[in-house]
Amino acid sequence: MTVMETTSATSTASGGGCAGPPRKPRRPDGQDRYTISEVVDLTGLTAHTLRWYERIGLMPHIDRSHTGQRRYRNRDLDWLDLVGKLRLTGMPVADMVRYAELVREGDHTYTERFELLKATRQDVLTRIAELQDTLDVLDRKIDFYADAGQALASERAS
Repeated sequence: MTVMETTSATSTASGGGCAGPPRKPRRPDGQDRYTISEVVDLTGLTAHTLRWYERIGLMPHIDRSHTGQRRYRNRDLDWLDLVGKLRLTGMPVADMVRYAELVREGDHTYTERFELLKATRQDVLTRIAELQDTLDVLDRKIDFYADAGQALASERAS
């Protein structure tokens, strides 16, 4: 992950412009060696999901202790925050893996990353419009039943 993406993921994860649940406290950089169970607690992901992300190439290389246990860092948690946001967009896993590959390939892939994220943004905007239309239908139905219920109650009271 580039410095720009780490900074962007960190500011988003810490609430910079994105309302979400408060993030659990992290250790200072340099002291940030988390076990897989600690990452499970911090992220809500399962250990199985974390291992799968690593296996399919969605996670960057994860450091290991001298005994072979995974040791995650703050930058890995930032990346997982971004992956969580991408999942919420409905981005296919294959596209997320492709994005991760592009990040690892370096700065010369900015254009491809831009296009991938721009297409995902358009998909999100389309889904928002569809959901807004659905919400409008629900509101009309709710209003109808509220009015009908009041009319029925008035009729019974008469």
